[in-house]
Amino acid sequence: MVRPEIDAVLRAIETGARPRDLETETLDFKTQGRSVPDTLKDLAEAVVCFANSRGGSVVVGVADDDVGEAAFRGTTLDPVRTQRRVFELTDPRLTAAVDPVQWAGRRLLILTVPASPDVHAVGGRSTERIGCSCEPMSTSRIATVVADRRGDDWSAHDSDLRLKDIDPVAIGVARAMLERSPDPQRRAYVRRSDEDLLRFLSLVSARGRLVNAGALLLSQLPTPADQIAYVHRRTPAGALVVNEHLTTPLLLAVHRCFDLIEARSDRTSVNVPGGQQLQLADLPPAAVREAIVNAVMHRDYRRTGVVQVEHTSTRLIVTSPGPFVSGVTVHNVLTTSSRSRNAVLAGAIRTLGLAETAGAGVDRMYAEMARLGHQPPAFVADADQVQVTLLGGAPNTHLARFVATLPSDESEDADTMLTMLTLLTHRTVTAEVLAPLLQKPEPEALSVLDRLTSERIALLERTRESARRSRPVYRLREHVVAALGPALSYRRRTTDEYDRKIVAMVREVGEVNARLVKLLLVLDTAPASRVLGDLVTRGVLVKTSTAERGPSVTYGAGPRFPKTAGGRRPLAKPADSKERRR
Repeated sequence: MVRPEIDAVLRAIETGARPRDLETETLDFKTQGRSVPDTLKDLAEAVVCFANSRGGSVVVGVADDDVGEAAFRGTTLDPVRTQRRVFELTDPRLTAAVDPVQWAGRRLLILTVPASPDVHAVGGRSTERIGCSCEPMSTSRIATVVADRRGDDWSAHDSDLRLKDIDPVAIGVARAMLERSPDPQRRAYVRRSDEDLLRFLSLVSARGRLVNAGALLLSQLPTPADQIAYVHRRTPAGALVVNEHLTTPLLLAVHRCFDLIEARSDRTSVNVPGGQQLQLADLPPAAVREAIVNAVMHRDYRRTGVVQVEHTSTRLIVTSPGPFVSGVTVHNVLTTSSRSRNAVLAGAIRTLGLAETAGAGVDRMYAEMARLGHQPPAFVADADQVQVTLLGGAPNTHLARFVATLPSDESEDADTMLTMLTLLTHRTVTAEVLAPLLQKPEPEALSVLDRLTSERIALLERTRESARRSRPVYRLREHVVAALGPALSYRRRTTDEYDRKIVAMVREVGEVNARLVKLLLVLDTAPASRVLGDLVTRGVLVKTSTAERGPSVTYGAGPRFPKTAGGRRPLAKPADSKERRR
């Protein structure tokens, strides 16, 4: 039986989609070549590529560039022999499930590959799936992937440094950070000894030495090393204004980087309901902090290099050495479960309050950018580095005022803010459109939209035409449109607005038809007909002609037509205009 996700893709190919366009990080199409041994080696390499990444499926017997039924070439490969040969060619040995299926009159093979805890090779060559292609893995990349998957935490290793190597300024900053914590247990450790404090932060080994995380955060290493390289330009292509190399202790380097950015950030004053005034930075501080802390917390410290921070008043680019942790990609960074290759370092940073709780940091970045009307963080990653770009600028003050009126759980929710951001420039949205932005499956995106229609939140509503559909269309409620005002790149026309314009036209000329309504409201034929039908149903208009369809059908004032200032309604015209003229 074909899995639902593959079934949907094969059906799309039957109806004209090109297989190449449907390949993903977890799906690849192959055809059988003239040489069976060469084909089996090719399949073994494809299986290894998926196993070294997130896993996936290889469909054999489908041509990349054909469309419709012509794409289904079929295959004569034996499933048992295929599975056996893949096992023999891979190192370490790898077993893939091989299932024959019939599709469009052709026999296909589907090879299903789970993600592996090991890194596999064919002929001594290891590859991994990056986007829709298989890329070779370097020796350092293989070492990183193996360590990540086996849970080898570099930051937990003994550094051989003693407690006397702690920098007094750094430990003082750590105590000050705990003093500000809302957690009384954390505050209690402010008055304890250095050793007790370090044990509380899990920065001391069983031998009483600093672990790597402790040495990195709080000590001047025997040979102080650059940790963060900060550069500032007034414009993205302008001359270099500031160039600072920040060394260990890392805790001091991070705070110094925050100060450098803060000193060069522009702010806008915004008055919000209740008389409060907000100072909104062109780059939201919370998003900036999370971008930098995530970079130092999750980077690969087995590699040389520093965290690079490139700053202008409206843009921040943070680049950290090493790839994403295994299983995380640019397509799931917002929603994947939290994981870190430096668990002890990450735990200490969170306990000190320098970063959000586990799993909340990236969400916070997305929410903070969206609530000011800025685009979401843009991630780019490869086997050597991860880069995130924050594009700021003057905040959307009308959006900021509205967001300030929302409950805090909604204004800080990435899903809510990304939905609002989308509807600033689009009149409507669907779960299908929203799902990639939220990095969620379509059913989960639908649940987000339905939650925002609830009376407790009351941000969205289903459009009248789609209210009963299984895949409805959503728009902002009228009071939200009114509150956002110029924040929207459009203004939604409501039933009341339609009524007012058509009533004014009938008062002016005595009658209207579908053509006039289309021109007046800038609508297509079907929406214009629905508007007129609704007005007739409500008694605002009545048909004033005997024609059944076309431009000859006219409408005049009905029994519920609004009265004029003088208390009189315009007279309805005779049912037949020609008869009247006689």
